[in-house]
Amino acid sequence: MLGSYDTGENNTGHKLCAEMRAEMNTVLEIRDLVKYYQSGEHVVKAVDHTSLEVERGKFTAIVGRSGSGKSTLLHLIGGLDRPDSGTVLIDGKDIYTLKEDALAGFRRKKIGFVFQDFNLIPSLNVWENIVLPLGLDGRKVVEAEVMDILTRIGLADKKDVMPSTLSGGQKQRVAIARALASTPAIILADEPTGNLDSQTELEVMGVLKSCVSDFGQTLVMITHDETIAQMADVIVMIEDGKVVRKS
Repeated sequence: MLGSYDTGENNTGHKLCAEMRAEMNTVLEIRDLVKYYQSGEHVVKAVDHTSLEVERGKFTAIVGRSGSGKSTLLHLIGGLDRPDSGTVLIDGKDIYTLKEDALAGFRRKKIGFVFQDFNLIPSLNVWENIVLPLGLDGRKVVEAEVMDILTRIGLADKKDVMPSTLSGGQKQRVAIARALASTPAIILADEPTGNLDSQTELEVMGVLKSCVSDFGQTLVMITHDETIAQMADVIVMIEDGKVVRKS
């Protein structure tokens, strides 16, 4: 009966479709990434032939001891440093085939950053800090969308104030809003709650996780905090520059 069995061609087609679906669902792919540093007479293998895939829409926590290479890995993923060898693909684009100007443009469009020290510009108010990356990229600011983000992070009434008037937790919320506003392919966070007290830390993490979920974003976070790591969908353990476990 017609259609009652699969030919070899059908099996091949199913396999190709599965591979295409997996590729579409993978926002970040790291292939055999290497970054070594010379320290006196010693070579520090900060990232040592590391490979990893990150699924779109997931919260992935990268954990490891101090000196394990997790921050170096994040900087390489974000195009803030160049590897000795290997490949980083974001939305299928090998970012290290780009020259510096093109890479800077790619970062503005495709990568949102949240750092431990907030990196807000003190001479700009909250609103201006959030929309700055959009302006640098020549993109139109949709005020309703930015206000939606401000409302979700609980700072709608602070949009005109200067960063110096904000608490540490509020500054980090502004940094989160700035990362979300550009609708990137991926958000990279490097110990984003490291400068906050434990109560504020949990509040900010709750805001970050709910915003990432609500806006369908992908989050990759470096953390040494086991409590924060347990909030993630996926936990990646780094030791001596290598991925040793993914769960």
